[in-house]
Amino acid sequence: MSPLYDIIWYDSLPSTNDEAWKALDGLDNLSVLAAREQTAGRGQGDHKWHSRAGENLTFTIVLKWEPEPFPASREKEISDAAAGAVVAYLASKGVTARIKYPNDIYVGDKKICGLLIKHRLRGTGLTATIVGVGLNLNEKDFPSDLPNPTSLALETAAPESFDPRAELKVLLAYFNLSR
Repeated sequence: MSPLYDIIWYDSLPSTNDEAWKALDGLDNLSVLAAREQTAGRGQGDHKWHSRAGENLTFTIVLKWEPEPFPASREKEISDAAAGAVVAYLASKGVTARIKYPNDIYVGDKKICGLLIKHRLRGTGLTATIVGVGLNLNEKDFPSDLPNPTSLALETAAPESFDPRAELKVLLAYFNLSR
């Protein structure tokens, strides 16, 4: 597990991405904002992210590219690294997952995770990035309007629930978001 990440837990937030973006200047590189509950989580465009309180992982990692900005032409590497970390974490749990570009992780034909990435740009470089992750851990009953959701609990038939706080630390160990 990586001691590099400073994890800040919230009981409830509208969105970890929104909170990270608002607080960006006051947050350190590799800060992680995690919420037991997100009340207004979202995906790309106007898509909403559904998550029952306490059942899943909803968090945002803050990356600051200072003193030298990260080349904007290489921004796909950031999303590839984040998606690859989730796929590797799931593999460690015995679940084979794949990246469905640009921002989803699927197990077979079912969505288990979504990523939402936003950058702060200066010239041709990125000065900061926030990487939002919504990973279904324990949820088993999803709203009927979601197309094909699944969770780690459904995929592994785990006898006990996964502890989101413990699983976040395990998952962060798979992230390699350096230059």
